[in-house]
Amino acid sequence: MAHKDDEQPTGSGAGPDETGPEENTSGPAPSGDQPQTEGTDAAGLTIDDILGAEQTPEAAAEGASSDKEASLLIDLKRLQAEYANYRRRTEEQREREIERAKGEAVKGLLPVMDDLDRAAKHGDLVEGSPLSAIGDKVRAVAERLGVVSYGAVGDAFDPQQHEAIFQAPTPGVTETTILEVVEVGYRLGSVELRPAKVVVAVPAE
Repeated sequence: MAHKDDEQPTGSGAGPDETGPEENTSGPAPSGDQPQTEGTDAAGLTIDDILGAEQTPEAAAEGASSDKEASLLIDLKRLQAEYANYRRRTEEQREREIERAKGEAVKGLLPVMDDLDRAAKHGDLVEGSPLSAIGDKVRAVAERLGVVSYGAVGDAFDPQQHEAIFQAPTPGVTETTILEVVEVGYRLGSVELRPAKVVVAVPAE
């Protein structure tokens, strides 16, 4: 007969293979209802942290690119303005050179035109005569080239345009005026071909 001591106890005691209640070593679980600290975002950054954050390389590169584009645009506008001024100066210089070249060619006609003026004063240019026809053709060529004559009796004397060969004190004259035209002046555009030679009337003392 077996002894009672050989029977395994069936009570509530724990055997070697049994474990007791699990211990909670992780502490109390965080509650989702806990409020965030004032002045922080979800990542725990404050406003000062955000404002004081260093600029990222991407943002810095974007800003540098914008500055470079603005600088290039300014340079382009400056180059366009310089080129426009260069073209204007070149065009003006070209026009002056053309006028000078024409003027040198026209200067050879001035003595002929002087002879025609003298002939007209002496009544030699009769309408319909061969000499009158030649005179008309010469004057037409000069006008087509842009030659303009100046200097007439009664005009105010201008030392920049007129060459006074004699001064005649004249009573009643208050300013220097042209009394007689000895030789007509001519210009071509801005080129002075020849100043007008005149006798001027000056106020009498």
